Amino acid sequence: MSKPEKQSAPQAVRLDKWLWAARFYKTRSLCKEAIDGGKVSYNGSKGKASRNVEVGALIGIRAGWDEKVLKIIAISGQRRGAPEAQLLYEETAESIKKREKRALENKSFGGRIMTDHKPNKKERRDIKQLKHDIFSGSD
Repeated sequence: MSKPEKQSAPQAVRLDKWLWAARFYKTRSLCKEAIDGGKVSYNGSKGKASRNVEVGALIGIRAGWDEKVLKIIAISGQRRGAPEAQLLYEETAESIKKREKRALENKSFGGRIMTDHKPNKKERRDIKQLKHDIFSGSD
């Protein structure tokens, strides 16, 4: 019996597993919750945890008011150290520019906006629409 040859083609890796391997979330279950909650987009559309990632795809990750748009450079299903994980992706120049602009705006407003209650469903929809209107690239 001979040894099986190594495959040069990358293996298929699910979106939740790639996000975990790239160290955006501590566990795959947190990845799945974020994806199902609409906090992760894949090539501009709503992401699905079971979707296989491809090199060159754009992933949008939203955390609070921050949103990063990343381009996949490499595919890995194994979680390694942070320096190796950072080699799997690169943030787009537009994303970096938008985040820096938002940071300056937040600083000028004195940080966070505090409210006395948790937003209800309608207020959350309004907030999401406002974020979309503000951060959708309108300069």
